[in-house]
Order: sequence, then structure tokens, then C-alpha cells
Amino acid sequence: MTDFSKRRTMMVDTQVRPSDVTKFPIIEAMLHVAREDFVPAVQREAAYVGENIDLGQGRALLEPRSLAKMLDALAIESDELVLNVGCNLGYSTAVIARMAQAVVAVEQDEDMAREAQDALMAAGADNAVVHQGLLVDGAPQHGPYDVIVLEGGVSDVPTAITDQLKEGGRIAALFMQNAFGEARIGYKRGGKISWRLAFNASAPVLPGFEKEMSFTL
Repeated sequence: MTDFSKRRTMMVDTQVRPSDVTKFPIIEAMLHVAREDFVPAVQREAAYVGENIDLGQGRALLEPRSLAKMLDALAIESDELVLNVGCNLGYSTAVIARMAQAVVAVEQDEDMAREAQDALMAAGADNAVVHQGLLVDGAPQHGPYDVIVLEGGVSDVPTAITDQLKEGGRIAALFMQNAFGEARIGYKRGGKISWRLAFNASAPVLPGFEKEMSFTL
């Protein structure tokens, strides 16, 4: 029988800590949340690999390093409300739920949303809720949010999402340019977002976050 707890510890010791992620709430959350419970059953054995896990339909579970470094840069506080866009089967939501006051996760795939809510309930993440709807719409009815995490690549972040961020809030997004990507942290000041490079990573672009094409005659 696979000892997933040992794999979880190894993931933190070989993928997270060496990436200069040392904040206790992140380490504690990633040691506690059973990542194997938030992937398709056929992929449980691959739950702790150090790369993105393909979930099909152009979606992926971010590698542990990328998620950890995003959370490290965001420095989520225990009294903050977080919007998690593109939660897949709920792993990132479960991790964030151990750090924040509450998490609203958005997933547009109906089956994924249902499975994520079931997995979060089973994990005891009672401060997290899954909203089923278009990722690009977010969940404005529950906002505004202190922090927004986009779990996947983007070419652009629409104002429909940034409008849901509180003044003074932070947002993490992985901007993709072909096969290369940069994780950036945005800070909302005076109603505008200023972006700063955090680290390099890559992930499939989330549905609705592709750059709009403009045509001229």
C-alpha cells in the first residue's frame, strides 16, 4: 500500500523548501492536505510528481513548487477572503483554506466542481465553497476579495476579475507567452493593478483568459 504521507513530506522537502518557500502556514498546509485526494483516481500514484498534472481538456493541476511560490509571494493572512479561479478538483483551495479565513473557488466544469466540493467536504475544509460558473466571471457576489489566485496560465486578466479585488489587495497570475511563462503578483492601488515578476513557470492557459484577437480591415 502506498504511503502517501511519506510522499507528501518528500514533496515539501524536495520541491517546496528548496524553492525558498519557508513560511510556516504554507509548509503546514502542504504537509497536511492529501494531494492524492484531489486528482482523478487513475492519477493518484502521480499526485506528488514535480510537474503539472494533465487533467484533460487543456486543464492542469499546478506543480507543488509553482503553487507554493505563488502563495509565498501573496503572503495570505488568516483574516483574509480569497478567490481561487480554476480550482480543478480543489487541491489549491484546500491548501489556501488552511491559511485564509475563507475561500471561494470557481470551477466551470460541472463534474470537476461537484468533485471538488465533495473532496473539500471530506477534507474538512468547511471555510471553502465551490462556485460553478465561467472562470472568467469569477464570483463577484461573494467579493470583494483580499487575494485572488488564478490557478493556470493566462494571456490576459480581464477587468471583470480585477474589479473583484479589494483596494490594496493582491492577485497572482501566470502569464504565458507560447511555452514560456512568468508568475506575477499584482497589487491594486488607486483602482489599478501594478504587476511584479515573481518567478518563471508554465501552465495551460485557462478558458476565457486567452488574449483577445483584434482584426483590422
